[in-house]
Amino acid sequence: MTNHYRLTSLDVFRGIAIAGMILVNMAGVADQVYPPLQHADWNGCTLADLVFPFFLFIVGVAMPFSLGKYTKANQATPAVYWRIFRRSAILFALGLFLNGFWNYDWSTIRIMGVLQRISLAYLLAALAVLNLPRRGQWILVALLLFGYWIAMCFVPVPGYGAGNLTREGNLGAYIDRLIISTAHLYKGDNFNAMGDPEGVFSTIPAVVTVLLGYFTGEWLRQKPVKSHTSMDLILASLSCFVMGQIWGFWFPINKKLWTSSYVLFTAGWALLVLAACYEGIEVRQRQNWGKPWEIMGLNAIFLFLASVLTIKILVKTHMGTGENAPTTYNWIYEHFFVSWAGPLNGSLLFAVVTLLLWWGVGYGMYRLRWFVKV
Repeated sequence: MTNHYRLTSLDVFRGIAIAGMILVNMAGVADQVYPPLQHADWNGCTLADLVFPFFLFIVGVAMPFSLGKYTKANQATPAVYWRIFRRSAILFALGLFLNGFWNYDWSTIRIMGVLQRISLAYLLAALAVLNLPRRGQWILVALLLFGYWIAMCFVPVPGYGAGNLTREGNLGAYIDRLIISTAHLYKGDNFNAMGDPEGVFSTIPAVVTVLLGYFTGEWLRQKPVKSHTSMDLILASLSCFVMGQIWGFWFPINKKLWTSSYVLFTAGWALLVLAACYEGIEVRQRQNWGKPWEIMGLNAIFLFLASVLTIKILVKTHMGTGENAPTTYNWIYEHFFVSWAGPLNGSLLFAVVTLLLWWGVGYGMYRLRWFVKV
């Protein structure tokens, strides 16, 4: 029988992901950052490179639980499609709001971004699961992963040839440049010749990240809560690790390109963390350790949006007047952190303090039962 209960471990996992995103975003503003909090320069994967796919993965895991409330006999209704398109449109609009803040020059605004990728990946994945049988969904995953690999490695790019996976010469960057120039979406300097790390073409494999999460959530929804389930998640994570690493020899693990090997490798990590959350909270009923993360997970999109807006305000405003007036971020960073902890520890502490402040906001919202849903 299908279970329709809510899994607290999913909120905990989402909270871990959003906390990681806030920590990485804040630390990344500084000039000196500990390597795990920096994104890989190109190929490779750091701790910072896990947080975004984690969030996309949990979007997929939650889909069977959320969409199940609005279907009749497992058949989609108009209300389901309305919710999907409405949610996607709101997320995309919020992404544009963040990218344009605060000048909103529509001739130079960056169209794609984190929330835009979440929007499109969620939309396409949701449409797939509502309109394809399970076998068709798995076939789609294979087609997207292998099709993306073949396109990136074997389709020639004018001026660079086939199989060029450099910043400038990869097919994704070329297609994104082509779309931008053809559609005249903007003409400014925000889009450089190397493409967009959340570009249009690399959103294709990001859909698979959501779908892998969906398969996990659908499987969990039909399983009784027991330790064997956690072990199955661990075995699945190891399989993804191995496949991702092996594929990486031919199609390197790369977040900016969101390569097929990166999809599998990060899904492996996501499954491992989810297994730990599931075992600790659902199976062993030790929920106290997860409460701080659950609080953040219940208002994840709001906290992410507010934290990014705060960073933008800090780097766009200045303390004092004059040409050499430091930004508000630099002033706080230098006076309250670098002055006694040094630049490297200072950037980490500033990020941790920022995360704690947003946790405090999340806690206040939790106590007031304010849950902002998109």
